[in-house]
Amino acid sequence: MKQQLEEIEVKAKEALSLCEDSKILEELRVKFLGKKGELTGILKQMGKLSAEERPAMGQLANKVRQDLEEMISDKQKQLHEKMVEKQIKEETLDITLPGKKRKLGGLHPLQIVEDEVREIFLGMGFEVADGPEVEYDYYNFEALNLPPDHPARDTQDTFYVTDNILLRTQTSSVQVHVMENKKPPIRVISPGSVYRSDAVDATHSPFFHQIEGLVVDKGITMADLKGTLDLLMKRLYGDECKIRLRPHHFPFTEPSAEVDVMCFNCHGKGCKVCKGEGYIELLGAGMVHPKVLEGCGIDSSVYSGFAFGLGLERIVMRRYNISDMRLLFENDLRFLSQFN
Repeated sequence: MKQQLEEIEVKAKEALSLCEDSKILEELRVKFLGKKGELTGILKQMGKLSAEERPAMGQLANKVRQDLEEMISDKQKQLHEKMVEKQIKEETLDITLPGKKRKLGGLHPLQIVEDEVREIFLGMGFEVADGPEVEYDYYNFEALNLPPDHPARDTQDTFYVTDNILLRTQTSSVQVHVMENKKPPIRVISPGSVYRSDAVDATHSPFFHQIEGLVVDKGITMADLKGTLDLLMKRLYGDECKIRLRPHHFPFTEPSAEVDVMCFNCHGKGCKVCKGEGYIELLGAGMVHPKVLEGCGIDSSVYSGFAFGLGLERIVMRRYNISDMRLLFENDLRFLSQFN
């Protein structure tokens, strides 16, 4: 038995000296010291020894067990230290290297231009008014002098919720709320989302944005309207930018005009972009119709006013030479990152 114990100790020491893996180390521990291990198997034979041999063999067996346990414990520490050292080397961070640049978000081009338009009008003494996107038919159409048989009130052009509730087709409805609740002088703009039953293409969308303006005071004329819009366009497109007004018809303004801005491509000379006109249609405007003023409780014999409505997408497309409106709604970061 003594020889067997010595052989187990020698064999275990040799195996442990070559071990370089924690999993193999555990397998060796089970092999030599486990319940079914080699050392345990020899100890079970102690009953076959004489009374004189048992104390000496028991002492030797305990010494072998202690030696093996110490060797296994030492080996575990060595393997752990090597693992930690390896991990430190692999995870070493060179603090002298430049850091990774974090990608920050930015404003959408629609928001950039809207903020700029807001600042321009605030500088001219305007206030910013807001109103509901789900609106009554009265405020969206009737109060703006649109008769019941007007094409814009057809279900093919407007999203109706009920017979008299709809998604607003213009932010002009906000102007009616303002005139009903505020006495002149009035100077407001009303930016916001609007909805129309349009097919999606390069220049149309069922969802888009408008910025409408309203001024009501004594002695307001078309000259005030032209001067306001001229200043707006110069601030947006540069001092060389020019506008022109063409007679038109809108139910809520009289007289009315289409406002064109000088072509950004040819600067008024005529090209393919502007179809040889030198100007590009941008917005509608006019003097507030007396019926609209009277309907809001404002005496049209004392007060007059002008109103205008411009599509934010159209301004942005002109500003950044964007040919397809859909790019503004696709949320493609490759496109949007160009503006920040």
